[in-house]
Amino acid sequence: MTFTSENILLILSVLIFSSILISKAGYRFGLPSLLLFLVAGMLFGVDGLGLQFNDVKQAQFIGMCSLCVILFSGGMETKVKEIRPILGPGLMLSTIGVVLTTVFTGLFIYVLSIWESCPISLPLVTCLLLAATMSSTDSASVFNILRNSRMRLKNNLQPMLELESGSNDPMAYILTIILIQLANSLAGDAAGTPETWTVIKDAFTTLFLQFGVGCAGGAVFGFATVWFLRRVGLNNAPLYAIMLLSVMFFSYTATTYLSGNGYLAVYIAGIIIGNNNIPYRKDISSFFDGITWLVQIIMFLILGLLVNPHEMMKTAPVALLIGLFMVLAGRPLSVFISLAPFRKISTASKLFISWVGLRGAAPILFATYPVVENVQGADVIFNVVFFITLLSLIIQGSSIPASARMFKLNEEMPEEENTFGVEVPEEAGKLVEITLTEESLLHGNTLKELKLPEGMLVMMIKRNDKFIVPNGTVELKAGDRLLIISDMENAS
Repeated sequence: MTFTSENILLILSVLIFSSILISKAGYRFGLPSLLLFLVAGMLFGVDGLGLQFNDVKQAQFIGMCSLCVILFSGGMETKVKEIRPILGPGLMLSTIGVVLTTVFTGLFIYVLSIWESCPISLPLVTCLLLAATMSSTDSASVFNILRNSRMRLKNNLQPMLELESGSNDPMAYILTIILIQLANSLAGDAAGTPETWTVIKDAFTTLFLQFGVGCAGGAVFGFATVWFLRRVGLNNAPLYAIMLLSVMFFSYTATTYLSGNGYLAVYIAGIIIGNNNIPYRKDISSFFDGITWLVQIIMFLILGLLVNPHEMMKTAPVALLIGLFMVLAGRPLSVFISLAPFRKISTASKLFISWVGLRGAAPILFATYPVVENVQGADVIFNVVFFITLLSLIIQGSSIPASARMFKLNEEMPEEENTFGVEVPEEAGKLVEITLTEESLLHGNTLKELKLPEGMLVMMIKRNDKFIVPNGTVELKAGDRLLIISDMENAS
């Protein structure tokens, strides 16, 4: 069975519906939902129910669009005040850490490759390319698991891990593109092989443009979007979210056209927009939360359909060795070296960061680039990366809460403020919610007798499942929840 214009909606709807049910069942066993979406795609694929999908370019396009949404949404939810204390360590992990992981893992793969008993034989550059495609932690997996684990981490570890996963994809992408160019150049005729100096110069030029233009593009589009959203005055709230979606894709394509890194631009633009006052923030957040889930499901399903499990299993033994090396040596070495200048970060924190080196859709997406560019050994790269991604999500993804408890880095999650589903403009004040106790009512049980700080006003009272409009004579009871608006001075 193949995709056609007549059945594509039917197939896609069945895939999404089934994968959500599968993820619900797997959640009881502590398995990451994104892993189950990937497995669902494999179950429906050529070695499962027989659905054939082998268009790598289409999969790459879907993955690119999905990763843009994931990074932009993750950037919007990243609070500058939270990442400011860990900006240095996070950026070291997302740059130097990615390079070190590529070097350590690439050299290990090369050692395996020259071993006579090894089923794969790859040149050094291709070994480094294989390592580069999976050198970054996957933003979709990290955002999803950390934010749905109902767990809070000590020592600012959660913002550090989210910053790393959101900002290290560009570095992995850059290394992948540079090594693809180098591999194809070295695989050509001797007369057409470029000089070493030319290769090095081109690599540094690409690196500079990708980072420089990527950062500049993200900053320009981010601040310009904030300025425009405050002035455009649309009559329909959902249109703001749709406009942001168009801005996000425009930022990616324009930056990429200028030889910058579009993923980096999208992430930076998301951070800038998310940390400024914009209209209808709650509606926009809800929109992107839903669409992020949708693109994650579609991306993991498509990538699951793309792989042929029987071909992947041919490289499973060597992929298992590479995966174990990354988890137990390559990632820890890169983390400890990258964080060596930051002596305040404890050994337990470094070990936990090493363990949360999740691979996911981004490495698989990057592994499609060698296939599209016809790099020798590209099929081996894709199958190895896919196997290691499954290994990472199964072993690391399902053990994050347990490992946090083992290193004593978890703490109780504070109860989320519902604020009764009410939203007010940020400049108007801050909504807070308090629950009355017997002690709160010692001086009286009415609002006029309740001692509230100046600048605070009760907007609504919730008693069990009933809402009460407040006035000075309403009799209050212990357990009542008060929705209070506080002016900016009291809010701070």
